[in-house]
Amino acid sequence: MLIDIWPLKALCVRSPRLELRLPSEEELAAVAEVAARGVHAPGARPFLTPWTDRPPVERARHVVQQHWSRLGAWSPDDWALELVVFFEGHPVGIQEMRAENFGIRREIVSGSWLGVDHQGQGLGTEMRVAMLHLAFVELGAVFARSVSFIDNHASLSVSRRLGYEPDGLSRDVLDGNVVESQYLRLSQQGWSSQQHPPVTVSGLTDCAALFGIDHRATASDPARAL
Repeated sequence: MLIDIWPLKALCVRSPRLELRLPSEEELAAVAEVAARGVHAPGARPFLTPWTDRPPVERARHVVQQHWSRLGAWSPDDWALELVVFFEGHPVGIQEMRAENFGIRREIVSGSWLGVDHQGQGLGTEMRVAMLHLAFVELGAVFARSVSFIDNHASLSVSRRLGYEPDGLSRDVLDGNVVESQYLRLSQQGWSSQQHPPVTVSGLTDCAALFGIDHRATASDPARAL
């Protein structure tokens, strides 16, 4: 069976209202349709990659192609996990985390998007909490990083609420203009000092090697205990 060859298909992260996991082909099409309907207000540009400026069908196609591309290019030393976020059984967005040499560096970078119809309900915070639990508690990450345009107040608010601290600025060019981004960093210690809603993870043991770690060793290492 495919799950025996590609055990990431069994990975599932659950929080009080959400389920995060890899999608079936039909579910991938459904979350692509969510992106086609919009992930931010018209005229806004919250992402450096201008994929949301494209027509709806091209936005949907970008979601599908990026999902396939990242799974196809996966290696334990360079991976990007895009988990579809399900709310009340329906896909509402994507929570991503990626890393290079994670088995050595123990550091992840996250990104996400949420359909406009599902914003303003605290789901963005909850899906980030679920991802951070997977990173810190289950995978043994030491740091989590995020980056947002300095005027992306919603994303920055989520990061600050969860204890991220400023970690420098970058200047990029977007449509011929300079844009500034705020880098943020959250440590394992900072994460473990807070109270969080319950999160459960299933299916990780069989796919831990794909992240470049030994899950059993990580779970039993006192130095990584939270």
